[in-house]
Amino acid sequence: MSGPQSPDRFHEDKAAFTVTGSQPDMEAGVEAIRTTLKALPTRPGVYRMQDARGDVLYVGKARALRNRVTSYTQVDRLPKRLQRMVAQTRSMTIVTTNSEAEALLLEAQLIKRFRPPYNVLLRDDKSFPFILLREDHDFPRVQKHRGARKYKGRYYGPFASAGSVTRTINALQKLFLLRSCTDSFFANRSRPCLLYQIRRCSAPCVGRIDDAAYGELVKDAQDFLGGKSTAVQKKLGEAMQAASDAMDFEQAAVLRDRLKALTFIQGSQAINAEGLGDADIFALAARGGAMCIQAFFIRGGQNWGHRSFFPVHTAEVAEDEVLASFMAQFYEEVPPPKLILADRAPAECELMAQALTERIGSRVRIEVPQRGERTRLIKQAQRNAVEALDRRLAETTTQAKVLEEMVEAFGLEGVPDRIEIYDNSHIQGSHALGAMVVAGPEGFRKNAYRKFNMKNPATSQDDFAMMREMFERRFGRAAREDPDRDSGEWPDLVLIDGGKGQLSAARAILEDMGIEDVCMIGIAKGPHHGREGREVFHMPDGREISFPLNHPVLFYLQRLRDEAHRFAIGAHRQKRSKAITVSSLDEVPGIGPSRKKALLMHFGTAKAVKSAALEDLLKAPGVSKAVAQQVYDYFHG
Repeated sequence: MSGPQSPDRFHEDKAAFTVTGSQPDMEAGVEAIRTTLKALPTRPGVYRMQDARGDVLYVGKARALRNRVTSYTQVDRLPKRLQRMVAQTRSMTIVTTNSEAEALLLEAQLIKRFRPPYNVLLRDDKSFPFILLREDHDFPRVQKHRGARKYKGRYYGPFASAGSVTRTINALQKLFLLRSCTDSFFANRSRPCLLYQIRRCSAPCVGRIDDAAYGELVKDAQDFLGGKSTAVQKKLGEAMQAASDAMDFEQAAVLRDRLKALTFIQGSQAINAEGLGDADIFALAARGGAMCIQAFFIRGGQNWGHRSFFPVHTAEVAEDEVLASFMAQFYEEVPPPKLILADRAPAECELMAQALTERIGSRVRIEVPQRGERTRLIKQAQRNAVEALDRRLAETTTQAKVLEEMVEAFGLEGVPDRIEIYDNSHIQGSHALGAMVVAGPEGFRKNAYRKFNMKNPATSQDDFAMMREMFERRFGRAAREDPDRDSGEWPDLVLIDGGKGQLSAARAILEDMGIEDVCMIGIAKGPHHGREGREVFHMPDGREISFPLNHPVLFYLQRLRDEAHRFAIGAHRQKRSKAITVSSLDEVPGIGPSRKKALLMHFGTAKAVKSAALEDLLKAPGVSKAVAQQVYDYFHG
């Protein structure tokens, strides 16, 4: 079988088999599991529990698959959570692996892929930012990076937030004067840009620094990011003194400012991790049925920020198991450092260390400090975890009260678990799109946001027609894929940005689709156009409800409406910006980027190319007779 890190790690044709069951009850679930056991090997692997529709309920790994799966047939020994899972199980998918460590890595991949409801989930859909020092140019560029590592260079991270990366890049620019511009911007400069004027770039684009001197700056930056800030500080101090001795006070002042920037960075570290090298620090806090895991990222002895995580589906799960599941999913995306410090040992600690060692090809240690300086770091992480959890619980309590007040004010059946807010954006019908924002008791669910590009040009200037197309696509798909409404993807409440007319139109659209039981509320600006927060809420029965100024329900609903505006306008701007770069030459067969550039450089605009005569096209550099004829025939044929 392929290793979990191979490109085809999800190709299971040879290693997987599925057994399907039937009725939704405990007996049927146990029977499906027993049917699977008949052909189950004892080797290591990963198993998936699936319901009657094939949706994944749970992903688990085992050293011996037969022994582990057999335990699910002993229902009385299972916690209530797993009993409910077995009762819903109708099929299982088995994937064999070469080792238990490999199974642990594959388990984390599948959990992040399927997000099963009975697994502990790391609820964080954001990728971690890194700093990339490119190495594919004579003058390497420093930049922020997320996602796949497709560029040649050195990656430093993870950083806790984009803000942490931005601050560090600003520091690198002040310290080492490295360029941050794109290659195209670099290639087309004839004089230094503003960054050179404010002493944040050495202007290699116009020859203000040669290759060797710039390479020395790059090496200093690599040393700094690699934890050798003391050596860099000493080098800058010596250079400043030498410049001063040589009476070159202007250069000495430049070096003094760079030294100040380095000293400021060293003094602004939230924790002192000098001598620790590369390490991650984790601490877990639990209270009121919720858990928080605080993470500090230490690279080269420098604190690169911290982040609080709130894993979900943790009820009836031991804290060490939660920590282990968190680590496995966390390091599925982020390369682990060689040292991990935690306030407690994760479940199967040795196996976790072995799996992470296989993941990066060098030894990874997981330690629980008992004495010395490292215990101080753990205590600081614990304190941060407790404080973050307290804030989370306070916010959740406040949010719950607001939702209960909203239920009472609008006469809803209960607290909505899924609220959908719709808006659209266009400029005189151009680049029209609709937007859906989703919120729940825990806040906005950004991974559920959706954009709807309007497919029918006739609807682009008609808000009602845009709403119809958006609703037909969103609810039509939901009706086809989940007619029983048991996936949690149907809204309990829909907010329409508009008054009585928009609400009536939205209800009519769903009624035409045979959907009559979705709760809808229209939110319209009041007589002063919302300037005083006098929004009016329109109910399906014709009632109009307004709230006093500073009412928490009013603020909450305004937040939902404003988030829908923000998402719709942002998506529209992105679509419009993308359209600006599109040229009619893109549609000409056989015209690639280089020929397109040659034609545009020669004629100036795509419109000029379109109206050019064949003889004029032949004069463009790099354009052969055949290409010129092809372009001419496309526009004049």
